[in-house]
Amino acid sequence: MITSELPVLQDSVESGQDTVSLSMSMSELDDTGDGKTKKKRGRPGRPPAPSKKPRKSPSEKGPMGVQRGRKANGMAQQNGEGDPVTLFEVVKQGKSAMQSVVDDWIESYRQDRDLALLDLINFFIQCSGCKGTVRIEMFRNMQNAEIIRKMTEEFDEDSGDYPLTISGPLWKKFRYNFCEFICVLIRQCQYSIIYDEYMMDTVISLLTGLSDSQVRAFRHTSTLAAMKLMTALVNVALNLSINQDNTQRQYEAERNKMAGKRANEKLELLLQRRKELQENQDEIENMMNSIFKGIFVHRYRDAIAEIRAICIEEIGVWMKMYSDAFLNDSYLKYVGWTLHDRQGEVRLKCLKALQNLYTNRELFPKLELFTNRFKDRIVSMTLDKEYDVAVEAIRLVTLILQGSEDALSNEDCENVYHLVYSAHRPVAVAAGEFLHRKLFSRHDPQAEEALAKRRGRSSPNGNLIRMLVLFFLESELHEHAAYLVDSLWESSQELLKDWECMTELLLEEPVQGEEVLLDRQESALIELTVCTIRQAAEAHPPVGRGTGKRVLTAKERKMQIDDKNKLTEHFIMALPMLLSKYQTDAEKVANLLQIPQYFDLDVYSAGRMEKHLEALLKQIKFVVEKHTDTEVLEACSKTYCILCSEEYTIMNRVDIAHSQLIDELADRFSHSVEELLQAGEEADDDDIYNVLSTLKKLTAFHNAHDLTRWDLFGNCYRLLRTGIEQGSMPEQIAVQALQCSHYSILWQLVKITEGAPSKDDLLALRRVVKSFLAVCQQCLSNVNTPVKEQAFMLLCDLLMIFSHQLTTGSREGLQPLVFNPDSTLQNELLNFILDHVFIDQDDENQSMEGDEEDEANKIEALHKRRNLLAAFSKLIIYDIVDMPAAADIFKHYMKYYNDYGDIIKETLSKTRQTDKILCAKTLILSLQQLFNELIQDQGPNLDRTSSHVSGIKELARRFALTFGLDQIKTREAVATLHKDGIEFAFKYQNPKGPEYPPPNLAFLEVLCEFSSKLLRQDKKTVHSYLEKFMTEQMMERREDIWLPLISYRNSLLTGGDEDRMSITSGSSSSKGGSIRSKKGRPPLHKKRIEEESVEGSWMIRNDTLQTPGALQTPQLTSTVLRENPRQAAEHLSEQNSEPGSESDYVHNPQMQMSWLGQQKMEEVNRKERTAMNYMKARSGGVRQTVRGLMEDDAEPIFEDVMMSSRGQLEDMSEEFEDTMVIDLPPSRNRRERAELRPDFFDSAAMIEDESGFTMPMF
Repeated sequence: MITSELPVLQDSVESGQDTVSLSMSMSELDDTGDGKTKKKRGRPGRPPAPSKKPRKSPSEKGPMGVQRGRKANGMAQQNGEGDPVTLFEVVKQGKSAMQSVVDDWIESYRQDRDLALLDLINFFIQCSGCKGTVRIEMFRNMQNAEIIRKMTEEFDEDSGDYPLTISGPLWKKFRYNFCEFICVLIRQCQYSIIYDEYMMDTVISLLTGLSDSQVRAFRHTSTLAAMKLMTALVNVALNLSINQDNTQRQYEAERNKMAGKRANEKLELLLQRRKELQENQDEIENMMNSIFKGIFVHRYRDAIAEIRAICIEEIGVWMKMYSDAFLNDSYLKYVGWTLHDRQGEVRLKCLKALQNLYTNRELFPKLELFTNRFKDRIVSMTLDKEYDVAVEAIRLVTLILQGSEDALSNEDCENVYHLVYSAHRPVAVAAGEFLHRKLFSRHDPQAEEALAKRRGRSSPNGNLIRMLVLFFLESELHEHAAYLVDSLWESSQELLKDWECMTELLLEEPVQGEEVLLDRQESALIELTVCTIRQAAEAHPPVGRGTGKRVLTAKERKMQIDDKNKLTEHFIMALPMLLSKYQTDAEKVANLLQIPQYFDLDVYSAGRMEKHLEALLKQIKFVVEKHTDTEVLEACSKTYCILCSEEYTIMNRVDIAHSQLIDELADRFSHSVEELLQAGEEADDDDIYNVLSTLKKLTAFHNAHDLTRWDLFGNCYRLLRTGIEQGSMPEQIAVQALQCSHYSILWQLVKITEGAPSKDDLLALRRVVKSFLAVCQQCLSNVNTPVKEQAFMLLCDLLMIFSHQLTTGSREGLQPLVFNPDSTLQNELLNFILDHVFIDQDDENQSMEGDEEDEANKIEALHKRRNLLAAFSKLIIYDIVDMPAAADIFKHYMKYYNDYGDIIKETLSKTRQTDKILCAKTLILSLQQLFNELIQDQGPNLDRTSSHVSGIKELARRFALTFGLDQIKTREAVATLHKDGIEFAFKYQNPKGPEYPPPNLAFLEVLCEFSSKLLRQDKKTVHSYLEKFMTEQMMERREDIWLPLISYRNSLLTGGDEDRMSITSGSSSSKGGSIRSKKGRPPLHKKRIEEESVEGSWMIRNDTLQTPGALQTPQLTSTVLRENPRQAAEHLSEQNSEPGSESDYVHNPQMQMSWLGQQKMEEVNRKERTAMNYMKARSGGVRQTVRGLMEDDAEPIFEDVMMSSRGQLEDMSEEFEDTMVIDLPPSRNRRERAELRPDFFDSAAMIEDESGFTMPMF
């Protein structure tokens, strides 16, 4: 048994002999003697060396030995053939058998222990990635700590990689060879060398020192070596224990013989052997004790997860290999503690180590206390955030269940049960295995089969299937039957494929001793049956599990074919009977009608089962006549579609039955429509029901079948026109008529696109589409919400289908079918979104108050509103609806972030890709709308600290973050945004006089959020544009009411050339030239290129690309950009005469070039005037003026941002390499970084905090 005390590894003196570690004097090496003195397990001592024999040359040792040529100091050297010359190289390449390598090392050890150990020491050092080498004099004269310190100094710190962490097949093989070398070394030395008190003491002392190193490579490598060494020693100890037991039995047997037959010599030999084995056992236990307490106890809680994982993995091996010595609470506690480790890798090793123990049922009594203590933790790990850990935890819980039914409580089992519905398939499959072991495994198969035969059942699985149904119902997740089946598929496949038993339970009456299936249980069993059929036929997990369909192996493919044939042959006969029994139950019939899609339809003809096909068609026709439920009708339509496939011989028979059914429905629909229209307002419920029921069936079939030859569109259009004119059409009829007409148009479009249509065909379809769009547009004002929603969705779909994209892909002939919505239709669509999507939650709650399924209805209503918003957003993205309409959507981003944030964000991203400048104008327009609404609510004197103003600023900040970090790409868009914002802020003058701020001046505070997105040189351009709107009085005002202007100017001057405007000082830097050092002066040729680019490239761009003017707000009825009528009336003349106004921007060709380009041209003109002044000043000899004007002339002329990107970047890098320095104040930089971090606009920026685990003790 391993002792509890750790021997102190230090220098000691006993029996007159000095024992040291790796330090020996030359005289000790030269001493010889045959006496052997037994020492305690302390600091490795060195007994007198035996007489040395002359060493053989490398050529005498053979080509592949460890005896290699070396220098006198122990340094390895290469031989002439380039073979590996170090133990490290031999093990790394792994070309020789490991036992041969170890045997060669043992031979060298017997010849010269010091040189052989030096080889082994350097092997461990080099395996750690250290470039240094321990020399013979270091080995003799230096302590372990000194050698390790020396090796640490020689460690290559250029890379953090070392052999155990380097990736690649070579180093993966090296790790295996490294571990194998240590195991083989101990195995080959187990009978003699490990007991010489020299080799093992030296190795253990070295590994203990390396494992305590600050260098991760030393610590990692030595810990792995020590743990593998320990594992090998445990194996040796186990063999010794077995030999001791055998020797003891032999001794007892010999001693119990009669005196005359007893062999005293044999007894003495057995006693001597037992004594030697006990001594060896004590030696091995001391070695293991040194490794465990010197290395394991410290490294199992190392800072590096890989090292902790090694320790836990190996202690699991020890406990399994030598359970008598290690499988007790003293060692199990380390595994239990580490179950709480922060790293999933370590927790995974713990679970796998425990699985190896719980697999052996004989070990359960020794694990009882551990199970009771750590069971709760193991069960909780089934919900681990690392899926691999959760899977292994479930498997461990399953092993515990197999070992002892009473070990887990009902609560523990329930915690695992619900994981069968997990979206992560490995977790669900593991939970399915647990569920199978607990509930669905037959304990006495023979008795159950006998009971089934007595009851007249063909399968003994009846009770298990009933239990499966009860489990499914009690879990209350009825939409996840496919997940439950998939979870149990690998463990309970025999049960789930027992379709005969399932059919018996559904069709036959219960026999004596069986309970009758309730209605809920029958529905659940049918649903589970359909899921098992799908799983067998498709042979892949349901949607939401797995990354996609994987390629099946030959064996899996054969099983899939066999299962499909088996289920087809069974349900071809059983399905008509099931439909006949449950034909009145809509839910059951809808599920049963999904089965034919998994049939192998060739079986009908190959097996001569046409009579069963006739029975199936008869039942489907009866179902269509009986039901009006949409789900049932769509299932019937899909079944007909599958059976009518042209690849099967049964197609003609099914097509005839289908056509007869549609003929009857179409004729009935035509007559019922005539009766309804003739009755008018006097129509009764029967007339309405006849039209509605027939129309529902035809609509369901029109979805999957081309019914255009029955001309259903005409009657549907008549119903819609009558409803619009009279206003009395029931909403359900209107909704179905809209949908049926939509299907009819799509099928006509399919015919035209697949064939060679004539002009008359195109014009006819255009008339149909135009009339239907007009009807849908009129339905938007219907009083019934379902009708309006249906009309809106169909409008969006048809506008998308019949848009300009219809002519792409060599389909220019379809141009007559292209429809572009006019402004009236666009406004109506937008108003519908504002009225039906962006509604208050309180209003919605009131409308649903009193509903039993309130929460489910809320989710369904939200889903419907999201679909409406997504349909309209697609029109904006694909340039079918003008982009300015998106302003009314963008402004709701913050308020409705939880409901529609992802849709609005994607819309913003796509519109920016279409047109950056127009998108920027739309963003600023949305902020202006919010600001005007706030002015109307609170009046001109806004409280800038209110939550409403803060909300607008926060929205602006989120918008600014969407521009990203590449300011070059968004340069023009951001500048245009600032231009529109400045014009809006100064749009009106204050009626009290010019000494009062403009009413919209507070908007500049919102505009400040975008200043950080301006390039440094553009900030000055924008600032110059701002100064055009400012009077001298504005520049001098410092009252609180002018703070928005002051803040905005400061944001533009930050990082620029001028100082910030001081709130307290009266100085103003408005028109004066800024001072630049001559270091920033651009080269003369660069300046000329810039001037040419301003006059040339922008003019070229003017011919090809028109920068959009100021956006016109759509004419809205619900939410519009409202302006104060009084302000508009008072300042109309000022608006018309204002320089840089919207009218100028739209109508002036010069204003239509890039706004930044305009500012730069003005800058060029100003510099020309400055140059003329400079010449005058120079001729006048005014030195001071000359200096100032020269510095002013050194200001760079900003380049055209619409140049080719390559040339632009090259010019920018050359011109601003000295002057373009990010010199924002630290406080603002920190603030911007802090604002970027929690950006909810980008879901990738959400950072999950990793909570650590505590470490409970015993």
